[in-house]
Amino acid sequence: MAVAESLENFRTEVRDWLTDNFDPALKGRHNPLGMVDGPTDMSPDMVAWRKALGERGFGTPSWPKEYGGAGLSPKEVAILDEEMRNVGAYNPIGGLAIGMFAPTLMEYGTEEQKLKWLPPLSDGSMRGCQGYSEPGAGSDLANVQSFAEDKGDHYLINGQKTWQSGGQWADFCFGLFRTDKAHKHDGITFILVDMNSPGVERRPIKMISGASPFCETFFTDVKVPKENRVGEEGKGWTIGKRLLQFERAGIGGGGARGMLRSLADHAKQYVELNDNGEIVDQVLRQKIIKHEMAVRNFMGTVGRARREARAQGGPSATSSVLKNVGAKLAQERSDLMVEAMGMQGLGWEGEGFDANELKATRTWLWNRAVTIYGGSTEIQNNIISKRVLGMLDHQ
Repeated sequence: MAVAESLENFRTEVRDWLTDNFDPALKGRHNPLGMVDGPTDMSPDMVAWRKALGERGFGTPSWPKEYGGAGLSPKEVAILDEEMRNVGAYNPIGGLAIGMFAPTLMEYGTEEQKLKWLPPLSDGSMRGCQGYSEPGAGSDLANVQSFAEDKGDHYLINGQKTWQSGGQWADFCFGLFRTDKAHKHDGITFILVDMNSPGVERRPIKMISGASPFCETFFTDVKVPKENRVGEEGKGWTIGKRLLQFERAGIGGGGARGMLRSLADHAKQYVELNDNGEIVDQVLRQKIIKHEMAVRNFMGTVGRARREARAQGGPSATSSVLKNVGAKLAQERSDLMVEAMGMQGLGWEGEGFDANELKATRTWLWNRAVTIYGGSTEIQNNIISKRVLGMLDHQ
């Protein structure tokens, strides 16, 4: 069978599957599993849709079937995405563990670990959080002090992690813990911790936007079996850096997809238009045009970077470039949205503002952090100078 014919048959199969499994009433509802916007939607129709995706492997379509995926080729994944968009369907199975931990485990984990941890992620029955940052280890991540003491067949963990996105709802934590106090980088180990273990205490942190998408977690004599260690003891820094590449690629590319929605159409709801339906304010109009051109150029670069990443087995240090540019565009977009809305972009609560206007205000505040989380802009600039441009430190 010709490749084109096979792909068209697959398209027909996807359309039929969507007709049988996607309830049109779900269109417009979005509650991705494992993200940072609160507990998962457990309504019957959402549960049924998530279950159908998981059983078919469409929640993680490019993953191998033995790990819960559908084993689809890149072209088949593109067809699935297109057909889901056509009917207003979306994939609620996602989040940090899917985008960051899973591809890292596929590279560094044992077969037993992959078969244990990946299938429940792929069907939405489990979600994870990242355990990296600590009060004294943010930009200098290698300074982590949470200590995993070797107790023979298990580790005994004591310490603290902070800024754990979705941590208060997570089932497990994938994190960096110190196993050797004598060596900074070589004393770090990558360990998976059951967040429901005795000795784990989670405390949500509220942001200036009013949301509480992350928490700080305290570990007190938490027992973790040795089989939860990924890779060799003391080699966690290498694994942790690889995970960060997946994270930065996701922040850079993932956020930009939302920016493809027309900023001009949004602005036209609030500003004066001429007889041709154009924004009268020339300065604002030029800002919007330049921004949307930049977004489209950026998405073209993201697409090329993803193709290169697939060819070389994962993202490279160029993910730091995508992270910086994507973060800048996200902040610029929220600035322009609020500017176009005028007084309606300054609402916090009460009458006179609809839900989207209040969301725009909070999004503007949330986006102040985009240049910090996932590695600050300054840290990314250092990575770009050393690993992309080949510049070396001169003492």
